[in-house]
Amino acid sequence: MATQTPAVLRSRIGSAVASGRGLMRAFFTRGARRRRQEDVLLELLGQLRLMTEEIHRANLIQQYRLTLDQMDRAIDDPSLADAGSTLTGLSEVKRRQMIFANREYGSLLMAHQVGMYTWDELVGHLRVLCRNKLFAEYWDRTIEHRRSLPAGSTEARIGEVVDVMIEELADDPEQWWVVGPSSEGHGA
Repeated sequence: MATQTPAVLRSRIGSAVASGRGLMRAFFTRGARRRRQEDVLLELLGQLRLMTEEIHRANLIQQYRLTLDQMDRAIDDPSLADAGSTLTGLSEVKRRQMIFANREYGSLLMAHQVGMYTWDELVGHLRVLCRNKLFAEYWDRTIEHRRSLPAGSTEARIGEVVDVMIEELADDPEQWWVVGPSSEGHGA
């Protein structure tokens, strides 16, 4: 093999370096392109998650509208109130009051579920609602209904909070603004 001159060696080394740089650029360009594609994919997945949550909230709201419509009809028509109620021994007026108390409670729950109220705001509204004697009677009459709720569900946890509020209000009704749990440790 013939000895190559330094100029030829530099030329070949230069070509190899240039080729290596080209391959490295292509590799890193593909890597950068891949990272960009992954970033776009992650952003799309995040948007899809938000859309899914929004659709869930819209479905909750629509279901609640249907429930409110049924409650309104039951309040207006005693025969429908009898069909939709499991509470016995109530006068027509009392049944309407119980339906309305349920409606008020349900509105607070829905507002929390769709993100209108934080946990602390929900607790504050419940404190005010629990001061109402008709709501307290509704709550007492529907104790069996709440026993069927799955343990740990949002509605079961909220029910436990209302139980505590009603109990504490019975002991000292003048301290209504402090009944119930502190906001610490509750992220429902």
